[in-house]
Amino acid sequence: MRARQRIKQTLNRIRNRRLRGFLIACACLAGFSCEQPAVYDQYQAIEGTAWEKEKVYYFTFQIEDISVPYDLTLEVRNNNLYPYQNLWVFCDEEQPFGPLKKDTIECMLADEYGKWHGHGISLFQSSFPVRTNYRFPIKGQYTFSFRQGMRKDKLPGIEEIGLRVFPSANAPSATHPDEGK
Repeated sequence: MRARQRIKQTLNRIRNRRLRGFLIACACLAGFSCEQPAVYDQYQAIEGTAWEKEKVYYFTFQIEDISVPYDLTLEVRNNNLYPYQNLWVFCDEEQPFGPLKKDTIECMLADEYGKWHGHGISLFQSSFPVRTNYRFPIKGQYTFSFRQGMRKDKLPGIEEIGLRVFPSANAPSATHPDEGK
């Protein structure tokens, strides 16, 4: 009888150790599988779902850690009424100090057959890199502004645009602030 109790106790200890190890492994996997949270993630609705040529959308955020490279993406939400395959966007970057940086981004929203690249059913979301593995040169407030660069004065079908800033997943060891443009 006593031998059975010892065997039961030994089996319970082994089972508890395995269960504890399994729970620790699950917790570790859950921690590593989550993507890093965004430093900034904001959207702005396009007035009347038609982006007017002179309408500029501003996104302002604070950067505290300049030792980390970041990825910045322009987020575009369009519907089926958007009449083109691509979208040209003028981007300005205003740093806490220094000159204004200007860039032009081509956003390919559909393939040559009209199939939308973004995720969704009647509203499609697409992400386009603005900066990759980018190290902000100084701490402080940054403002990115976006204006549509198409030939049409009123661009239907674009419902929202946004900006995401998050730590880069594949950061090289050292990146100069002007790289990754």
